[in-house]
Amino acid sequence: MGSLAVVTWNVLHRIHAVNWNEPAIEAHPVEEARIAAISARLAKGFAPAPAMICLQEVSGDQLASLRRTQAGQIFATSYPRMPRYRGAEAAPALRDPTEHLVTIVAGDVRARVSHEAVFPTDHGKGFHVVELDGFVVINTHVSYGDKHEAQCRQLAEHARIHAPRCVVVLGDFNADRETCVTHLGPDFTVAVLREPALATRPRTEPSSKSQTIDHVIVSNGRIVEAEVVSGDGLSDHNPVVARIESSRGTPSP
Repeated sequence: MGSLAVVTWNVLHRIHAVNWNEPAIEAHPVEEARIAAISARLAKGFAPAPAMICLQEVSGDQLASLRRTQAGQIFATSYPRMPRYRGAEAAPALRDPTEHLVTIVAGDVRARVSHEAVFPTDHGKGFHVVELDGFVVINTHVSYGDKHEAQCRQLAEHARIHAPRCVVVLGDFNADRETCVTHLGPDFTVAVLREPALATRPRTEPSSKSQTIDHVIVSNGRIVEAEVVSGDGLSDHNPVVARIESSRGTPSP
């Protein structure tokens, strides 16, 4: 495998959405229907067809839907922190409110999870490492603010373990491209998204926070293309699709 197509998408856990009054929930008030629509969007596919789809903020109900509807292997890391409503919901919208980091791997790709971790500074954020022929993919959700640098440093350390293989770190970084470059270090390249680009985390109200906080980042490889595609308003994030080539050429299994 000399090239790899990937997708990253924060699909918005229902409880976080309610707590932060996200418009996606107003537009899709029936959570069961929104979950089914997200699963259908993933099953529909992307171009180029990805070998891996990395998801963040996956509820237990969404994970169950993915297991029913998606082809291929599904790897899930569960967070010890249980999301809780700040107020009371009118009716329980989730049977299983747990939160997970999920990677879906195409059925014809050999893959395994070699490591998974929760960040010690945030038990609702973390990463897992998926190894496949010629590539290592780290799916992550990083905290915003003063926890960001240490968490990126931990990701960089795990990436360097696998050198000189091509390592792809992708997910919701809760920070702009420049901050990620600074915190990860010079060994990493952050994808420049094809213009005109949709925001990866669009906001309906003015904010000082970046609207591009979901990234595909590579070490020992080259990002051939990367773009943001519409998430059809199902989440507060849009998916990022990218294709990467290994700097080692066509690797041996």
